Amino acid sequence: MSAIAIKSAIAIKICGLSTAPTLDAALAAGADLVGFVHFPKSPRHVSLEIGRALSARARGRTERVVLLVDPDDALVATAVEAFDPEWIQLHGHETPERVAAIRAATGRRVMKAIGIATRADLAALAAHARHVDRILLDAKAPPGADLPGGNGQAFDWTILDGADLPDGAMLSGGLTPGTVAEALARTGLRAVDVSSGVETRPGEKSPERIAAFIAAARG
Repeated sequence: MSAIAIKSAIAIKICGLSTAPTLDAALAAGADLVGFVHFPKSPRHVSLEIGRALSARARGRTERVVLLVDPDDALVATAVEAFDPEWIQLHGHETPERVAAIRAATGRRVMKAIGIATRADLAALAAHARHVDRILLDAKAPPGADLPGGNGQAFDWTILDGADLPDGAMLSGGLTPGTVAEALARTGLRAVDVSSGVETRPGEKSPERIAAFIAAARG
């Protein structure tokens, strides 16, 4: 599968898209990756049918990501068939071995989300980095949360100071149009992911905030 060229030095992913107008807004603003969540507990969940249509709409215009949480083999196969993604994002408790198996079985690039709350959480990076194409550094979900991500919380970026991060590591967690430029400058990372930070309420993306986020990240 051919890769879509990154549109600038900063790779930007808009995740949790669930309607054609907001997908079109992300494409028009120049998103490098667009994410579709297939996880029924999420307010951003899209069915296989809707996901198939949205993903087809974006085909050839950007890279498409399907987000799954602790999927079994059947769900992985079904999601890949429906979304035909360039990327699979694993956002659950998948072990490095499970991640490697999914990557090998599907032939798709895989990004693994790692929840970060303390410096100790960075210890998980090395084991996963050998098996994935990109690590996504997300704020760790609070205890008892229904969602592993997309909770609108940022982690303390100073945790990353001096850390040996895998190439292409992507920053996520509570980013907004107002904070993304600072986040990039503070961490030195060159890839960012946003979902709740471009919403008016959970699951409802704002075309204006999507455009503002991308402009701020590239500005």
